[in-house]
Amino acid sequence: MSFIMYSTTWCGYCKRLKSALAELGVSFEEINIEEVPGTAEIVERVNGGNRTVPTLVFTDGAAMTNPSAKQVVEKLAALKG
Repeated sequence: MSFIMYSTTWCGYCKRLKSALAELGVSFEEINIEEVPGTAEIVERVNGGNRTVPTLVFTDGAAMTNPSAKQVVEKLAALKG
């Protein structure tokens, strides 16, 4: 996996991004911040204290908050070099 998506079950932006990435065949790990202890704090740290989802954290440590599928694909391409 090249990134983790932090999300919630009720987040419409999360559902839309997951659907768009699925259509593109992009796989990832998903963590629900309301179900996994300590993960909401990761999201808050990345987003200046806000629990904004979807938040993606990539293998290089970079993070994106509510990105488009295009932005994610571009980041994955950059990671591959």
